Amino acid sequence: MALFKRIFLFLAVNFLVVITISMVLNLLGIQPYLTGHGIDLKTLAIFCLVWGMVGSIISLFLSKTMAKWQTGMEIISEDTTSPQYRRLIEMVRQLSRQAGLPRMPEVGVYRSPEVNAFATGATKGSSLVAVSTGLLDRMNDSEIEGVLGHEIAHIANGDMVTMSLLQGVVNAFVMFLARALAFALTRSGSNENSRNSSSMSYFLFVMLFETLFMFLGMMVISYYSRRREFRADEGGATFAGKEKMVQALKKLQQVIAIQDPRDKEQSRLQAFKISTPKGWLSLLATHPPLEERIQHLLEIAIR
Repeated sequence: MALFKRIFLFLAVNFLVVITISMVLNLLGIQPYLTGHGIDLKTLAIFCLVWGMVGSIISLFLSKTMAKWQTGMEIISEDTTSPQYRRLIEMVRQLSRQAGLPRMPEVGVYRSPEVNAFATGATKGSSLVAVSTGLLDRMNDSEIEGVLGHEIAHIANGDMVTMSLLQGVVNAFVMFLARALAFALTRSGSNENSRNSSSMSYFLFVMLFETLFMFLGMMVISYYSRRREFRADEGGATFAGKEKMVQALKKLQQVIAIQDPRDKEQSRLQAFKISTPKGWLSLLATHPPLEERIQHLLEIAIR
């Protein structure tokens, strides 16, 4: 909710997986698209699509484990004796039923003063909803239910799966363009020294172009994420109630300035904040501005 933590983790793991796969393939000399006559673009396209999807699928199945590890969250048992946690569990159970999920998601709580929540998981039947202690401390039950409804909607909409498919396609384009451009730039003479130099240059150019194109691909993924946030807001309004969803978003506007003090030591957590950056950095924002989300809910009819 407050920041798309699961998307950040997904993209980070995916980027590392794709780069690692590329390095291993190049070091092992696995390049079936290179022939004595040049580069076979059809074979290269198939090669990149297969390995691009592999990177995305690995990221998807690691997303829940990575989220638990990154936040150090506590998974709440359904038979917890804490009144606050019992209300949380019951909200998630009820919202999951309304959303028609095959299984109730795991519920986690992690320590952070920021008002934040996220959902992740490879399938609707193996998902996780996590909230921060800051959210539990600063929101009332109605607002918390609105937040949880939004996260349950992400699961019900299958956003992580569709995200993985889109990321797989982006990976394929990144790998294809990087190799095609690297080959075009490093084609050289036929002597042995020239071939060795060309091979090393090719490897370096592939790494360079993959890094550049992956960054551009993140803009595409971020745009898609912003579109899905509006739909998740609608789902939250359907499952928890429009008023609760709007209340939750308005509360976020009030507390958005609260930051986790660990950010100064762990800059990677700064990317989790929901506040939309200004200028060109807004192209990497995973959430639309809160005022736009509130206005969108106020203007639509919820069934």
